[in-house]
Amino acid sequence: MKRFIIILSFLLLWTGQCIAADLVVFSGAGLMKPMEEMRKNFESTHSITVDVHYGGSGEIFAQVAAGQPCDVLIPGAEKYTKDALKNGWIIGDTIRPLVLHIPLIAVPKGNPAKVTCLEDLARKGVRVAIGDPKAPAIGRVAKQILEKNKLWERTTPNITVYAPTVNQLLIYVALKQVDAAIIWGDLVTWAEGKGKLEIVRIADGKNIIKTIPTAVCTKALHKDLAVKFNDYVSSPEGLAIWQKWGFELCGQ
Repeated sequence: MKRFIIILSFLLLWTGQCIAADLVVFSGAGLMKPMEEMRKNFESTHSITVDVHYGGSGEIFAQVAAGQPCDVLIPGAEKYTKDALKNGWIIGDTIRPLVLHIPLIAVPKGNPAKVTCLEDLARKGVRVAIGDPKAPAIGRVAKQILEKNKLWERTTPNITVYAPTVNQLLIYVALKQVDAAIIWGDLVTWAEGKGKLEIVRIADGKNIIKTIPTAVCTKALHKDLAVKFNDYVSSPEGLAIWQKWGFELCGQ
């Protein structure tokens, strides 16, 4: 029996090593569609396995802070990359600005609450969803936008849910569980929302647009591959995939 346990333990250890990813990437949940396409391309080209962990930007930032293995960090806003650089968690000369994250207001098809502008989110009776300001980048930005336009205190009573990821905000709107949500504009290309929602633009002077960056972690276990992946997602081929999924390039 003892011999069997030893053999079983060895097999579990061996198989665990075999299925371990060759590269680990932490990515904002709202970047899932382009990231999955690029992950598959990179795996095919290099004959490796890439494990992408998706979560709110605050969540993946906290995981890096806790020392969880990560080769490449791609949060939903550059604030997290700047903080990671200050803490020595990423390599400065590997930081690459990728694309823009542009907030807008998503409403269910038909716009039942007749939301036409940012100010309508404060109107009595409008059910609003935003990201948790301490979790996804969109939550932090949504609060900043409302504060910038002196609407935070007036809108707060209307907020029925603080979502942990931007993906869930999309679902709330598509299922008509809320009347409006502040999401990233690129999510309107997702199949989950097609034909189920409409968009309301936030005026340029009232909006806050963020940049999505990528960077290699200082404690990357697979640094050579990490650099290659970092270069790929910021290459002309990678940027074309970002654009395909509704993102705008920096400087456009």
